[in-house]
Amino acid sequence: MQRGKKRLNELLLDYNLIKEQDVLRALDLQRKKGGQLATILIEENFVKEEDIVNCFCRYMDVPPLALHKFKGTEQVVKIIPEHVARHYRLLCVSQLGNMLTVAMSDPLNVLAIDDIKALTGYDVIPVVAALSDITKTIDRYYHHKEDAQKEKQSFDDLVKEVSEEDIEFVKAQDQIDIGEVIRSSSEAPIVKMIDALIAEALIKRASDIHIEPYEDRIRVRYRIDGALGEAASLPKKIQNAVTARLKIMSNLDITQRLVPQDGRFKVKLEEKEVDFRVSVLPISFGEKVVMRALDKANLSIGLEALGFLPQAMEGFQYAVTRPYGMILVTGPTGSGKSTTLYSVLNKLNTPDRNIITIEDPVEYQVAGITQVQVKPDIGLTFSAGLRSILRQNPDVLMVGEIRDFETGDIAIKAALTGALLLSTLHTNDAPGAVTRLIDMGIEPFLIASSVIAVAAQRLARRICPDCKEAYKIPQSVLDRLDLELDASKLTVYRGKGCDKCGKTGYRGRFALLEVMVVNDNIREMIMKRASSDEIKRYARKEQKMFTLRDTGITNFLNGKTTLEEVLRVTSKE
Repeated sequence: MQRGKKRLNELLLDYNLIKEQDVLRALDLQRKKGGQLATILIEENFVKEEDIVNCFCRYMDVPPLALHKFKGTEQVVKIIPEHVARHYRLLCVSQLGNMLTVAMSDPLNVLAIDDIKALTGYDVIPVVAALSDITKTIDRYYHHKEDAQKEKQSFDDLVKEVSEEDIEFVKAQDQIDIGEVIRSSSEAPIVKMIDALIAEALIKRASDIHIEPYEDRIRVRYRIDGALGEAASLPKKIQNAVTARLKIMSNLDITQRLVPQDGRFKVKLEEKEVDFRVSVLPISFGEKVVMRALDKANLSIGLEALGFLPQAMEGFQYAVTRPYGMILVTGPTGSGKSTTLYSVLNKLNTPDRNIITIEDPVEYQVAGITQVQVKPDIGLTFSAGLRSILRQNPDVLMVGEIRDFETGDIAIKAALTGALLLSTLHTNDAPGAVTRLIDMGIEPFLIASSVIAVAAQRLARRICPDCKEAYKIPQSVLDRLDLELDASKLTVYRGKGCDKCGKTGYRGRFALLEVMVVNDNIREMIMKRASSDEIKRYARKEQKMFTLRDTGITNFLNGKTTLEEVLRVTSKE
């Protein structure tokens, strides 16, 4: 088998199954919007799916695998994690000794094969299957429809209470009777359904609720432990009433349907108050509503309970106790930066301190802290607001994000004049924050003088304690990851999947933290405009800094998370 020597587009041309201009158009589309070439070719009707399957089969001299007849075991299928299977469009169909037989929509994808080897420790035998068959089979094995049906039952019962007589709906979007919508949104079935939706989301620990209108239905999804999953499908006829009910709860203008709106509301469930931040966005088939749950209980648990390793916590605690200077937390959206910063503010929130924040938007509303909401439309930007705040004699400042030179410059000068300033940046690691500030145009000597510490953060899913099981990891996997460990002496853990974790094997998340404390040597490197790689090498060697990958691997070996999760949220050093 000559695997890897030719690509799909070359094979299709060799076998006269496509025109060259169509190949060029497909490759151009792939460059613009990403995705697999095979998917683009099929969607654009350049070739039929069966042509692609036959093309691979002829080249590899193997018969196609009919997955619609496939009856395998979940244990074998799930040797390959779901996110890998969906990303590469493949499915593990059998395991014999150290060999996995894997059905692939693109069996010449060497990168996919190498990733499976690294993750599982098995050698891979690729076989050919149709893309549509693989997608359907992945859904069949990785999603438990019986459980999903049980989860949706409460919603189905509620939706049945809403009859045609209860609510009158106007099909034309520009002729909605606002009075009728307000009336219908206050009807008992709609109110009861929204309350049930929010209550179920909180019980399931969802961080976000997505209500998304489509042409023929409304899809409801929950984000649990960072992953979105479908929770319910509601009838299209109640769309306007549902949206109006949520807008009324959030003090938004129900007559405005063509502009985005932001609001918030508060609920109480089992003696616990939870704030919801609401975003309404006009889309093709109505208005999409996303509600983010902001649980204040997360702020009072303390930094120690966020899951930081002792090595990272020591450096971070040192920075927090300093009277002035700048502390930066970096990471992508949704990596827990705000929760970490608010936990710091909660710790510093004493009567003898004047704490002021400027945010976009205000995430948590905390008693004893002055919080300012950015409003660019009236000129209240981060930089303008920060200038005014400095005249309020603050002891501690939090700036939601340093986005430009002006905000960064004012923030650094505030840190130099006696305030402890906390803020966030979007960089991949802790040393990268220094070069990011320099790229904004801030002078290195100002950065060196003001920055106390930089922390890079990610959130990793925790193994479900109810279905946690031990297993032996192959030595070859450790070797590929350059881990000098003896697999025979290691016992590691994974989640088998149970009802309590929704069959995912994970329940809850914790923070991975990479902390770089700025000492005299690092200040000198900053002054000399050293690269982030040079600073990182120094911090690892001299400060014994644990990187995000180091922290992830340590938590994997401690049985807190899985190797797959560590590889998902951290990058190779």
